[in-house]
Amino acid sequence: MHVSFFVRAPFGAGSGSYAYDHGLVAGLRGLGHTVAIIEAHPGISLADPPDGTPRLIDGPALPTLLERDDKALGQPLFGLIHHSTMPAPDADEAARHALRAAAERHFGRFVRLVATGEPTVEWLVNECRVSRDRVALVVPGTDDAPRCPGSDGPGCHILSIGALVPRKGHDVLMRALVRLFDLDWHLTIVGSAERDPVHARALAALADTLGITHRVRFAGRVTDAALDALWQESDLFALATRFETYGMPVAAALKRGLPVAVTAGGAAGALVAPEAGVVCPLDDESQLSKALRRLIFGRTLRRDMGEVAWQIGQTLPTWRMQAELLVRALA
Repeated sequence: MHVSFFVRAPFGAGSGSYAYDHGLVAGLRGLGHTVAIIEAHPGISLADPPDGTPRLIDGPALPTLLERDDKALGQPLFGLIHHSTMPAPDADEAARHALRAAAERHFGRFVRLVATGEPTVEWLVNECRVSRDRVALVVPGTDDAPRCPGSDGPGCHILSIGALVPRKGHDVLMRALVRLFDLDWHLTIVGSAERDPVHARALAALADTLGITHRVRFAGRVTDAALDALWQESDLFALATRFETYGMPVAAALKRGLPVAVTAGGAAGALVAPEAGVVCPLDDESQLSKALRRLIFGRTLRRDMGEVAWQIGQTLPTWRMQAELLVRALA
């Protein structure tokens, strides 16, 4: 199969939807399929690829491609719908209505919509009135990864991954950790500050106000090699997310055998069995702090939870498996 994949420019590496896209493309090519990456801009037309080939349009590229009359009305169109295409959890009803109206206007053109998580499926079916048989669920895959040996130090090295935006709840995580002044912990936050520079500066200011700048490192966006090194020296993964449609970093932590502490924002908590970590109520700094105290103080607890996390991680789908699902959705 040849797939024309329309994406938002620039199609760089990164977290979130870009990481999903790169994983699927690698999976498709690993199966022997060809994928043409086409960066969407006003001069690009959906009619450009050869007739009859599936055109998969990434959610962030939809406004550029579909807000105008296009010659490709007769071509097979498929949409890849990430959480970024959905309304934000705290969006008001006017914003939700506008997004629903736009979705209803455009989604009828697609043969099928590919959703990256169960909450996205629910939004498409319940709010956008898309028939369930026109929605395919293809959750993120995972890469093979070695087990994390941990820091092997007296303290606990905590890793959190997510762009510096309000939805990721890094403020909640820091406020939960500041209560644990009597414990030896260090937090590294990996995530781009570019999406919301104002919030990123506010997070740095919060760390300063809380008096934990010597314990918190904002690593920014890092290379794959640097991220692998951070995984290897980590003892615990934590994310106080307010909403996830799946939770790719959580899955990556389980894949590497790290115990996990998350909040029940969206679907991320569904990945975490009680024996592999803790799932705390949304925005509950007190409960998250209590859970983190147990994990930071209890090296034996972390070791036992890490073993279960490793076992669960080995059962998670690979990108190759998810690419096979996508091929069936595009057939």
